[in-house]
Amino acid sequence: MIRQDILENHRNKIILALGSNLGNRVDNIEKTKIYLSEFCDFLKVSKLYETPSWPKRSNPKFLNMIIECKTNLRIIDLFIKIKEIETLLGRKKSNKNDPRTCDIDIIDFNNSCKHIVHKGKKIITPHPKMHERNFTLIPLYEIKKDWIHPKSKQKIDVLLKKLSSKSISDIKIYQTNDIINHA
Repeated sequence: MIRQDILENHRNKIILALGSNLGNRVDNIEKTKIYLSEFCDFLKVSKLYETPSWPKRSNPKFLNMIIECKTNLRIIDLFIKIKEIETLLGRKKSNKNDPRTCDIDIIDFNNSCKHIVHKGKKIITPHPKMHERNFTLIPLYEIKKDWIHPKSKQKIDVLLKKLSSKSISDIKIYQTNDIINHA
């Protein structure tokens, strides 16, 4: 009975990356946060960052942010909920790296390495390319300066130093009109 109580109260600590480059990007991110808050308790939320689309820079720019939160969901259930949110916000099946209204990636799940296949989709944590992405590392560093990659065991500041100067110069903190008007 005690074991069951411990498991029932277990809260998974997760890091999610949110992105949007179609439609009203700010609204898409805000709606995503509202849907996520139904099953995630937010601990820390980064600022919004804007980056050119990759690999096609001619596509609309992305807005991205990182959220650290806690949830009772198992990784499979979290993945299913995330896919539901992406669909609710108008994400269509498309080619890899095509523009999208909503993109949610599980960057980290309990600071552990996981590799699960669910209905043909791979769930891998930490996210396999997160250490190469300015739009993941920079907002993550903003909220978790002590984060250590669970697989490589490298500190986030070491991972940041490996980014190219072009990658660093391509990312900007996004200023909404409200922020500009009240600054």
